[in-house]
Amino acid sequence: MRKSAAACVAVIALVAATGAITGGCSKNMELADVDSAGAAHTGGESAAQEIDSATGGAYSGDDSAVIGGRKLVVTANLRIRLTNVESGETELNGIMDKYNAYSASVVVYENKRRYSLRVPSPSYAPCLADLKRMGKTLSYSEETEDVTARYYDIESRLGTQREVLKTFQSYLAKAASIDEIMTVERRIAELQSEIDRAGSQFRGLSNQIEYAVIELELLSPESAQSASKPAVGERAAKLFRAFTEYASIVVLGLLGVVIYGTPSVLLTALLYWLLLGKIGLLKKLWRLARGKGT
Repeated sequence: MRKSAAACVAVIALVAATGAITGGCSKNMELADVDSAGAAHTGGESAAQEIDSATGGAYSGDDSAVIGGRKLVVTANLRIRLTNVESGETELNGIMDKYNAYSASVVVYENKRRYSLRVPSPSYAPCLADLKRMGKTLSYSEETEDVTARYYDIESRLGTQREVLKTFQSYLAKAASIDEIMTVERRIAELQSEIDRAGSQFRGLSNQIEYAVIELELLSPESAQSASKPAVGERAAKLFRAFTEYASIVVLGLLGVVIYGTPSVLLTALLYWLLLGKIGLLKKLWRLARGKGT
């Protein structure tokens, strides 16, 4: 009975693997059609509806985030100088309400603000234009990552894994022994774990595609001046710290001379007094040696 169960499981695994290869090839052909024609993926919507339950409803069926059939992740960095940061914050809130954007994080300083904005991809360009009109643009950069292949690869793997899961679930009702039930249930648990991981990746990637990121920094003229020219008090404090450090080095040098130099001088004087001075041990030895020689 165990051998028959193992054989059945092996056959099911072989059928599932064949389906995975076929599904992967089909998806790669669809993706190649997208690359050559520059059109939207024709089978993406139906496949996404099939995996919607596994991804937790992350896929909305809206291809508004797709440009020319490509799945893009857009990130921009923008620094703007304003006359007044507080009034600029109010204007920024109005822009976010206008485009259904939101701020994932805010860092507040005395004369500047930093925001990490999430903007729906279809509204990215007009929202960015409105942000630039708030004040003087100091710097701007943009990075676009094409994640089309990764997106459809995860989508394909999710569809294949769900089909394999259905196959094992149907076989579970036909299991004739406890060993067969345990073997099938163990494989079902493994497949469900793989589906959960792939679904989490798919939801995260879909969110990155649907929402562009704008790292925004608002600065006032006062903050820019204080950053380039230190105040008189700061310069005086810096000069005093430099003088204090110099004085401490001089004092340490003098202490080193006193601590290590004085014993050296005394020892040298003592040796001279014993060997060549008043006692003159070396002189006496020299005289003694000359006397014996004569």
